[in-house]
Amino acid sequence: MARRMPGSSHTPGLRRVLGRRDLILLFIVAVANLNMVPPISASGPITLWLWLIAMLLFFWPQGAAVTELAQKWPGEGGIYLWAKRGFGEQHGFFAGWCYWLSNVFYLPTVVLSCVGVGVYVFGPRVQRFADSPAFTASMATALLLFLLILNIRGLELGKWINNLGGAGTIGGAAVVVLLAGITLHHHQSSFHRADIRPVFHDWRLLPAFGTICYSLVGLDLASIMGDEICEPKRNLPVAIFWGGLAAAAIYLGTTMAMLIALPHEQIGILSGVLQAINVMSLHNGLSFVVAPLAFLECLAILGTASAWFSGAGRLPFVAGIDRYLPAVVGKVHPRYHTPYVSLIIYAALSALLTLLSFFGVTVGEAYLTMLDLAVILQLLPSCYMFAALLKHALAPDAKLHTSKPYLIANALAGLLATLVGIGVAFVPSRQVSSIWIYEGKLLTACVLIFGSAYLFYRRAARNQHVATALDPLPQPAAVFPTPTERSF
Repeated sequence: MARRMPGSSHTPGLRRVLGRRDLILLFIVAVANLNMVPPISASGPITLWLWLIAMLLFFWPQGAAVTELAQKWPGEGGIYLWAKRGFGEQHGFFAGWCYWLSNVFYLPTVVLSCVGVGVYVFGPRVQRFADSPAFTASMATALLLFLLILNIRGLELGKWINNLGGAGTIGGAAVVVLLAGITLHHHQSSFHRADIRPVFHDWRLLPAFGTICYSLVGLDLASIMGDEICEPKRNLPVAIFWGGLAAAAIYLGTTMAMLIALPHEQIGILSGVLQAINVMSLHNGLSFVVAPLAFLECLAILGTASAWFSGAGRLPFVAGIDRYLPAVVGKVHPRYHTPYVSLIIYAALSALLTLLSFFGVTVGEAYLTMLDLAVILQLLPSCYMFAALLKHALAPDAKLHTSKPYLIANALAGLLATLVGIGVAFVPSRQVSSIWIYEGKLLTACVLIFGSAYLFYRRAARNQHVATALDPLPQPAAVFPTPTERSF
């Protein structure tokens, strides 16, 4: 198990391999997921205003929080570490648990989207398998296995998938926006200037705000891999700024492109981007671009999956170090120096959820249920992040890296946005037909997840209490590191 040695600022066994370019592309591919655009755009032009509100009240404060807290508490762990240092062991574990499980639910939606888009690359002969549960499930499981092997081999190899995904995201978004511009020029747009008026008339549009906030999460991802970043204090703030700016531009541009291509009532929540590309290509006599664009989007989605697999898959590794989970979870591969047990657990749970998503309801409703659950679980740790920033900014003896009023304003804005985002995630969107089944699944899953977190933590605390009772004498720190030394 990798442990920090007393007086060291770096976890032994982990290599610093992520440079500034890697970080910028990591932020782009982690934040800007093109497959998040269709379920958001399906709520109509009002989402353009919701994007702007979320970027002002959530995205910018997130960047401020990550920049400040990553410098105050550098190291492997991200939000888990910040919640732990700010509010104690139990809160740290709860934040890490929710963050990790949100991505266990999210990753299946990404790999399923990758398979759905990938069939367009190979033409009609392969496209006919897109509706086959056996084909889709087996290909999604194969993708998870591929990502697992890459990440066990190490970020030296895995980061190239992230980088290719970042390039695919930028290229794919640029071409989609270009197609939308050509469509506008030929006066074939489904979007009109009058549609941009902010009219909030349908309460079932509210979930879009929570999904938008969720889609903007990701600037903290590199901090989870803090011990694997080259010169983090120098490279992280610059990468956050440029990566975040690019991601925001991609989201706004592709959302507008979707609304130009199709009436929002016709946007499919799973294949909406390819649907829009098909329509705009046919309108402009450019149908030959569909397959190359499908390949670019496939690369982008695969990069998103790899980025979150790399980052979120390490959280059980961090929890394993602190002995909340069985100690084996914290083991590092003897050859590749990666938390391979943690990554295997993450891949196995994601594969199980991928297979289960084909039972009981339509794929669309299963997708939305997993997505909304991921929104709730992801925004809860974000609350901890903004609360930790607020506590840090208000501390009388705190060493701040920027002005106190700026940090306080960002912390309060971020807390407000995350709390609203969590609340509206329980409101079923217009694509949900079985409202009570949807609400029952969501509430049941939350009870199971929060209950299991409590049981794991209480078990670890009880075992620690028993160990202290059996061996009450303090041990030398050089031989038995304290919990703080073991952590980060």
